[in-house]
Amino acid sequence: MTSLQFDMGADPQPPIDTLEHYFSSHNWAFERDGDEEIVTTVKGSWSDYELRALWREEDRVLQFIALTGINAGASRTDAETRANLFETLALVNEQLWIGHFEQWSADGALLFRHAVLLDGPDDAALSMPQAHALVDAAIDECERYYPVFQFVLWGGKGPREALAAAMVETEGEA
Repeated sequence: MTSLQFDMGADPQPPIDTLEHYFSSHNWAFERDGDEEIVTTVKGSWSDYELRALWREEDRVLQFIALTGINAGASRTDAETRANLFETLALVNEQLWIGHFEQWSADGALLFRHAVLLDGPDDAALSMPQAHALVDAAIDECERYYPVFQFVLWGGKGPREALAAAMVETEGEA
């Protein structure tokens, strides 16, 4: 009887390492917390976005968060504005293919969040193209929808009106 041995190669590098290389290649300053977390800040058209990746080894899930810099906590908004914000979040999230926007209950921060499962034999490590897609999706969605949230929170527009107004302005930019 023949015994088969497989060389599975070296363990894949933690996805935080791949993101570190990606951030470095863009000359973005970053902070790391071991193999579990990395944070950087990226200048957008509307705001500086804090990008935060959290790796959960036991679940093989990389969570990616982009904080928009908008804080809509209860102390800053009235009940009607908060209700409009939640409706806006629902309308915006209906349009997204990956990820979602949410408001953290602890401090009212608005953020975009999505995740990638790195569990299969072909995706045990985060590739540079995956890192690029992960980061770009978060930044692109923040750039696209930041004005919508601004219109609702501080411009006095309703959710549908804000969404329509922001999409017209975005389409008009070169």
